[in-house]
Amino acid sequence: MKIGVLALQGGVIEHIHHLKALHCETVEVRKPKELDGLQGIILPGGESTTIGRLLRETDIFYKLKEKIMNGFPVWGTCAGMILLAKNIENDKKNHLQVMDITVKRNAYGSQINSFLTYERINKVYNGEVPLIFVRAPYITKVGNDVDVLCKVDENIVAVRQDNMLATSFHPELTDNLQFHRYFVNMCSNG
Repeated sequence: MKIGVLALQGGVIEHIHHLKALHCETVEVRKPKELDGLQGIILPGGESTTIGRLLRETDIFYKLKEKIMNGFPVWGTCAGMILLAKNIENDKKNHLQVMDITVKRNAYGSQINSFLTYERINKVYNGEVPLIFVRAPYITKVGNDVDVLCKVDENIVAVRQDNMLATSFHPELTDNLQFHRYFVNMCSNG
């Protein structure tokens, strides 16, 4: 299993450590050709505006979007979720626009408002998983084909639509591998 992590900016190495713990080969994706031969890709947390700009500057944008539209498994965490969203509240600048969700940026406030909670997400794992939120967005609207996996305080924070997974939180910042295992299974079955 060979899974890429978009490595233009943001929390890349933590995802790589989790994937390696699950015996996956990993590729840090910085060029369009590095998308070839992958079974899936993670779009990490970071600064969505910066990553979106770098996607275009490095010419990865159109190849990545086309692959996703053709069923390539992708998981966006935090900023990665914003990159996938069709709509961003109070922002005319959208990015890949492949997932039928509307997100609210920095919905939980600034860095000082970061928090940890535990939730049971039955479609991902039978027990509770730790969820770390850092300047996190949440989802305000979902399309008919979007499966809501988790809500925290009535806010949608994890969804899946076909080959796309998006989370407001950062599973890579915990020792828990369940979300990464779930994504690896998506890549295996895709």
